[in-house]
Amino acid sequence: MTRLSPGQSVVETLRAEGISYVFGIVGGTFLEVLDALYDAEDIEFVSTRHEQGAAFMADGFARASGQPAVCLVTNGPGATNLVSGVYAAYTGHSPVIAISGAPSRDVVYRDAFQEADHVSLFRPVTKQALTVNASDRIPELFRHAFRTAMTGKRGPVFIDIPRDLLGGAPIEHPDAQPPSYRVHQRLPADPELVARAAALLASAERPVIIAGGGVNQSGASETVVQLAELLSAPMITSYGRNDAVPNAHPLYVGPLGRAGAPEAGQVCARADVILAAGTRLSNFTSFYDNRYITADAKIIQIEIDERELGRNYPVAVGIQADASAALSSILDALRQQPAQPDRGAWAAEAADLRARRRARLDDESTWTGSPVKPQRVYGELRKALPEDAIMVLDAGACPAFGYDRLDFQRPGTLITPLDFGGLGFAFPEALGAKLGRPDAPVVAIHGDGGFLFNVQELETAVREGIAAVTIVMNNNLWGSEAAYQQALYPGREIGARVTNPRFDKLAELFGARGYYVDRAEDVGDVVIEAIECGQPAVIEIPVDPDELPRPARLVESSR
Repeated sequence: MTRLSPGQSVVETLRAEGISYVFGIVGGTFLEVLDALYDAEDIEFVSTRHEQGAAFMADGFARASGQPAVCLVTNGPGATNLVSGVYAAYTGHSPVIAISGAPSRDVVYRDAFQEADHVSLFRPVTKQALTVNASDRIPELFRHAFRTAMTGKRGPVFIDIPRDLLGGAPIEHPDAQPPSYRVHQRLPADPELVARAAALLASAERPVIIAGGGVNQSGASETVVQLAELLSAPMITSYGRNDAVPNAHPLYVGPLGRAGAPEAGQVCARADVILAAGTRLSNFTSFYDNRYITADAKIIQIEIDERELGRNYPVAVGIQADASAALSSILDALRQQPAQPDRGAWAAEAADLRARRRARLDDESTWTGSPVKPQRVYGELRKALPEDAIMVLDAGACPAFGYDRLDFQRPGTLITPLDFGGLGFAFPEALGAKLGRPDAPVVAIHGDGGFLFNVQELETAVREGIAAVTIVMNNNLWGSEAAYQQALYPGREIGARVTNPRFDKLAELFGARGYYVDRAEDVGDVVIEAIECGQPAVIEIPVDPDELPRPARLVESSR
């Protein structure tokens, strides 16, 4: 037991958790924490240019590294500016600890300077939101926050600290390490449910495996592949989880859902048994209807969160468990089953759909014309990007084309907004991801609108030397909104057209590397050069403003 100031106690708890970066903007309500960080050579305070950027960077770090990440801001507008980034972490099941200073307790409920009900604000978008109510509880409550963020289905936790508590007398700080207060274990599957799932899969004529985020989090990619090979079952991935299984595998058809591969939807719609592994079958994966998952299909769902089992579709077998543990048990049980039925025709049908998708994408890679179409850009990226590159997609029209058009061979190489769908996500997320995995190339893809949401973090990237690459597909358009207006209200478009600076020149003004590419055949070489330059880099590619994805609402109504 050591006596420390409250600010030092905060920092010592972060050190015990292995935190190497704290993202945020300096503020008067947590000066004691900043002063303790001054002497912490193993923890760097990354000063961002907007609190939203801090939260996104923490989220990107956590998603790329698999470790908890921290953002720290002042009260009032500092905290409110965090909300979008924390919401993204909540949607992505990302262990972010968001910390905010708060007014002194003696002025609360008086509409004091920058006073806001932080806990109520963050409660809907976190696993837990809490206020430190006594300075000597700082170690306990911070450890509780990390335990909550890292166990079960991971997610963000918000901590609010009144400024008078940080300025109080020294407190007792227990010298505890994470294994003593949070224990990681794989939740095993119920043997009876495993047996039922194995029997159902063994008798299936047209089984399909949907691999979701739980496959990545539990490290179950190889087990999914082994199951697919044993069952001759095509693999598809849930929305934004394309990296859950190696896309080069002959049984992988494509990503399911909104902006996914039509061929993946076709193979899913033909399935008689669906093994939904580590997925809640959410909105943009399934649309909550029967276009991909038919009413006759028998679903085996594996989810670590019991509340998600059968939530969106009735299940034949629902298994609350770690995806890796459950899938390994099912694989062992299947290997003890009698010989599998002949699924040669089913495998051939899936192989044909896979081939059709590849032919479609290959054809797009031959498209010519100026300005370049986004699909052609992705064709060049597929040829140029190394397998270990982490791709970060923003929301919006141009990034949406990437869901069906990028290939992933390794887990943990795709970061997307998922059902958060927030613009401005990708650039700061990529900066956090690069700090979390410094040896991997990190490439963000934006439209022009989304990039400008957090463009100020270029200064952070340059100052901190974060060598992430950002591709801006510029169509001078709010593309998703223009697509809706053109489809639903022809000739009545409003507010969708914008103008932009030259993004390569803007990058250079910040001190980053800037590139401008208006010929598709140059995209690959420029991307490789940008990755290898060792500096923050922005690549502007002007793209065809008339090439827009089909609006989601029309996709839904056409079914």
